[in-house]
Amino acid sequence: MTTTTPGPRALRAVGTARTRVEGRDKVTGAARYAGEIPFADLAHGWLVLSTTTRGRIRTIDTAPVLSMPGVLAVLHHANAPRLNTDYVGMLGTPPDPTAAVFQDGEVPFAGWPVALVVAETPEQAREAAEALEVAYDEAPHATVLIADDPAAYAAAGHMPAETEKGDLEAELACSAVVLDEEYTTPEEQHSMMEPHAATAMWDGGRLEVVDSNQGAGWVQSELAAMFSLDASAVRVRSEHIGGGFGSKGLRAHQVSAVMAATALQRPVRVVMTRRQTFSLAGYRSPTSQRVRLGADPDGRLRALEHRSLNQTSTVYEFVEPSAGVARVMYDADAHRTANHVVRLDVPSPTWMRAPGEAPGSFAIESAIDELAVRAGIDPVDLRLCNEPEAGPVSGLPFSTHNLADCLREGARRFGWSDRDPRPGVRRDGRWLLGTGMAAASFGAGAMPSTALLTAEVDGSYTVRIAAADIGTGARTALTLIAADALETTPERVRVRIGDSDFGPAMIAGGSMGTRSWAWAITAAAAELRERLAAAPDLPPEGITVRSDTTEALGALAQKERHAFGAQFAEVAVDTATGEVRVRRMLGIFAAGRIVNPLTARNQLVGGMTWGISMALHEEAVRDRNTGRHYAPDLAGYHVATHADIPDIEADWVEDHDPDDPVGIKGVGEIGIVGAAAAVANAVWHATGVRHRHLPIRPGRILTTSASAPLSAGGGAADA
Repeated sequence: MTTTTPGPRALRAVGTARTRVEGRDKVTGAARYAGEIPFADLAHGWLVLSTTTRGRIRTIDTAPVLSMPGVLAVLHHANAPRLNTDYVGMLGTPPDPTAAVFQDGEVPFAGWPVALVVAETPEQAREAAEALEVAYDEAPHATVLIADDPAAYAAAGHMPAETEKGDLEAELACSAVVLDEEYTTPEEQHSMMEPHAATAMWDGGRLEVVDSNQGAGWVQSELAAMFSLDASAVRVRSEHIGGGFGSKGLRAHQVSAVMAATALQRPVRVVMTRRQTFSLAGYRSPTSQRVRLGADPDGRLRALEHRSLNQTSTVYEFVEPSAGVARVMYDADAHRTANHVVRLDVPSPTWMRAPGEAPGSFAIESAIDELAVRAGIDPVDLRLCNEPEAGPVSGLPFSTHNLADCLREGARRFGWSDRDPRPGVRRDGRWLLGTGMAAASFGAGAMPSTALLTAEVDGSYTVRIAAADIGTGARTALTLIAADALETTPERVRVRIGDSDFGPAMIAGGSMGTRSWAWAITAAAAELRERLAAAPDLPPEGITVRSDTTEALGALAQKERHAFGAQFAEVAVDTATGEVRVRRMLGIFAAGRIVNPLTARNQLVGGMTWGISMALHEEAVRDRNTGRHYAPDLAGYHVATHADIPDIEADWVEDHDPDDPVGIKGVGEIGIVGAAAAVANAVWHATGVRHRHLPIRPGRILTTSASAPLSAGGGAADA
């Protein structure tokens, strides 16, 4: 393994492989998740979702349901409390109306929450919910994303909608090699192991919510604003989370649970079913992307255009910024990118692991591979000769830019130089073999956070921070960081997380969590050590200090900060059955300071696994007439299983930034970026057929194999 030097001082804990501090609790069942924590006098709510695609509720017949055994209440738009939605949330956006439930009788898409049935047991609540009769006045609807939809418009999201420099058409006209292709990715679902669950109760005039979320402070601030409460009157706790991937923010289940707990004055739990998460928990929007590239004979880019279109709901705008990855990876004399959306009668998309970069890298990295083939240049060499010296759009310097090291090290370890570039010439029995690669990047940002550190009288230390460990190993990483910052051992550090009472902190998202939390913990530890040096005799309650990184973040120099990576894959394709098998995969990353090699590698391998799943399996399909999903469950929505995944190798190169006070870049998302493109490029190399539409299902292999059979020279028409 390639080690990462964290800085000038040799650290004792950071950089060493450690098993998770909560591991024993998880494998023995002592760690309880939001849907299994017991409460006295607990009632259960069951959400009722619309069956019409678009329209308005005409009637809700609650009387028969209210007479059923155990039923306590039915909340709907005629009796639910009014909510405040006129605010901007923690992420700088207004709330998704899907979470602001039961405010009117409008139904903007199939699966919209129309009622909550509350009963003594979950079984009674479900039976009553399924018996509730709701009549609708239906309205015309549109649910299909069309690449050239005239209603599409430019949308910014969390980055500028469009960027442009140079004369694109002129540079394309002067280019020796030109590519102009369309790429599409389907709707994808988060499919986390733990469904969404929340329990709400009032305790002494204070609202308490036990939830599964990616940021207790995030959900607390949203609930306080929505219910017009002071933030101090709301506490949200979320100690253990079974995956989130961007979906576990404010959703209908938390808001409806608070409504029911308020109405009944007793604890109420609402848990989404797997099927309900398909319409209520967000998803990755399908995308249609056009890439145009122009290059000189030596492969240097003269022109780059990357345009992306995604769908959003009619009630809430969400942008899947797929064109954003081109703003970092490659420069050209003429450079144009654009993110567009079209409003449809479908649920709102949301953040999903590497939002924008995952689908965007499939398009741009497939296009770069195609350009390399047309120019007769090795795909690794083409990327190396187009390394930008500064941010292609921002013009800012890179904090570090070690993509070249990833490419060279990956090529060496994968045996790339032994590759015959001709497609369709390698066989293993009935299997056609091919190799492919792709480059990757993901932003390394940070957000203001606070932390509380206490020196206890017994010589131990307690860290309190409203961080979230969604399965990434963050709790363990923060333990190692705190131990080094306090110059003690991890065994003497206790990290408590997932409680909004600990103060504001960054959510687990955008690969910014550990970086942001580590900064706050390190700052608090420095002050605590100074306090201890000045007053070594502790009072009975110990000494506690609080940090806030807002000012330090504001003083950080403006640079392009990113993790980078290179993905390499070998596939075997059976053109008689359409089966594609990934035989081996290697990812080499430049991801800053690696805190815990064990959990970091887990995250990188997990992302690469998801990339394989994205390339070959995942596709949530909607009925074109109704907008409802076919088989919205894990039987109908296919994800990669053990049999689909080879031994994946993930490693990293030196990536130290002496000007960065933290040095952590995050590894939660960089692993998926480029992975699908590497697999797709390998399928081309195996078969000679280019697949520009994911997933590469067996049917697509069979169709293209029949329509474009390999010639004697190994070439085939693009599909």
